[in-house]
Amino acid sequence: MKKYIALIITALILLPCIAISQEAPAASSPGDTAQTQVEKDGQSAPEAEAQQKNTLEILKSIVKSKTTLKQRMDEKKEAMEKASSETEKQYLSAELAELDKQIADAATDFEMTATGVEIGLFVTKKKERFDWKEELLSLAEPGIMELKRLTVKARHKSKLNDELANYQELLPVAIKARTRIESLMGQTKDKALASALKNLLPEYKGLESQIKNKVDLVQLKLDEIERQEASVIDSTQDSVKKFFRTRGLYLILAILACIGVVFLVGFFYRNLIRFVPGYKLEYRPFHIRVLELIYRGMTLVLTVLAVVAVFYFVEDWVLLSLTIIFIMGVIWAAKATLPMYLDTSKLMLNVGAVREGERMMYKGVPWRVKHINFHSLLENPDLGITLRIPITELVGKTSRTFDRQESWFPCRKNDWVILSDGTRGGVTHLSHETVELVLRGGAKKTYQTADFLGMTPLNLSVNFRLKVPFGVGYGHQKDATTAIPDLLLAFIQANIEKEGYAEELLSLKVEFAEAGASSLDLVVIADFKGSQAPIYNRLNRAIQRWCVDAASQYDWDIPFPQITVHQGA
Repeated sequence: MKKYIALIITALILLPCIAISQEAPAASSPGDTAQTQVEKDGQSAPEAEAQQKNTLEILKSIVKSKTTLKQRMDEKKEAMEKASSETEKQYLSAELAELDKQIADAATDFEMTATGVEIGLFVTKKKERFDWKEELLSLAEPGIMELKRLTVKARHKSKLNDELANYQELLPVAIKARTRIESLMGQTKDKALASALKNLLPEYKGLESQIKNKVDLVQLKLDEIERQEASVIDSTQDSVKKFFRTRGLYLILAILACIGVVFLVGFFYRNLIRFVPGYKLEYRPFHIRVLELIYRGMTLVLTVLAVVAVFYFVEDWVLLSLTIIFIMGVIWAAKATLPMYLDTSKLMLNVGAVREGERMMYKGVPWRVKHINFHSLLENPDLGITLRIPITELVGKTSRTFDRQESWFPCRKNDWVILSDGTRGGVTHLSHETVELVLRGGAKKTYQTADFLGMTPLNLSVNFRLKVPFGVGYGHQKDATTAIPDLLLAFIQANIEKEGYAEELLSLKVEFAEAGASSLDLVVIADFKGSQAPIYNRLNRAIQRWCVDAASQYDWDIPFPQITVHQGA
């Protein structure tokens, strides 16, 4: 395998050298210069001759255009000399400036067409100050202009609606002013006042008429826009077809390019990473993580470049501009989340607060961090659950090393537990969300996992101990610490064997506990295997029964609480 890798690397080094040597031109004689130049230009002799004829026609057209522009300038100059008002002179001066600019542009076009080179190359260029904001805006300008063009009708309609509302508000005011003047004219008998009001009336009549005309004009424009919108709706099918023939096709090509880049880069990465030491380890070493982070970064960059390249080669500057705007927006939004990205990168490199192979708490349950990636894997061996979460959920959390003997959950499925509220049942369902217990008799009880853990469950399915108290009267004080415990132990042992619990019994003891107020208390200590957890209470009752049977057989007095009253003399 190493031999094949060495051959591939050697081939990659030699290929550029071979290509350069093949592209090097052979020495040519002076007689072949013209033919070589034609071949370099990619044109045959007839094509070059046709191009020269076309160039001459263009030059003739430019000369004719310059002549026409000069004639128009002469006409404007004569008109400017005859102009009487200053406003007319300013208007003609602006037209002359525009014509002069067109003549200068025509001269430049003539020179460039005649020489076939960019004349600006021979002019010393003034050094321009670089402004990155202006450069970015110039890249985004086509997209913004396209968005503006798409919304021009909507904005124009909104403007007309505003104008219509404004004129409709002004019209009653103008009518009120006109009627008030007419009313005052009818009431006054003063000739001077009547004359003044009469002179004022035409102005407001004209204002009223003007506003009415504006209302009608704006309404006509709105009606026309609505008719155009109806025709646009009718031609939607053609628009959709046109879209999929042009920009829709370009978008599909861009998507295919993205998919192709992702698959291609992924294919090379998956095949090359196999040769890196430590690739197959359960917990990946640091250098493997660095390579994976680089791979993901390169995939993102190359995907974006593929989209930009597609729009550039099809020369759709609008889509290219919109893509640049989108990228700028993403970069701008990433500024606020940069600390989170840094924390995420640390987690990806397994140098953060949470690391693979360690123990962490999540949703109140301990988990082993199995794999850290953009979608990380957590597992709990006792629950038998593997949880997939986004890497952002690990930000702000910590993990630690653990001992192999540590438990991952107080119980497993089919275990029997006793909770602090006295509930005893078998576990039928376990998850990080809920725990379900089945009680004796078949009833089911469900707890939230956090509440279940808060009740400190006692797991009986490993092994468990029963401690059953039993008391005898003070009349047996002499034998309470010696003979009675031995006799009771033998009696209980015999009954355990008789009823078939001997194989599940781990140990059995009877010990003197204490001298109580009314009795001498003994305690029966019995350890059983976890398989007997379902009959935990039955065994407890059985031991109580055997104690009573032993007292009956050996004629032991079983006391009960008494109150002793001392009467004075």
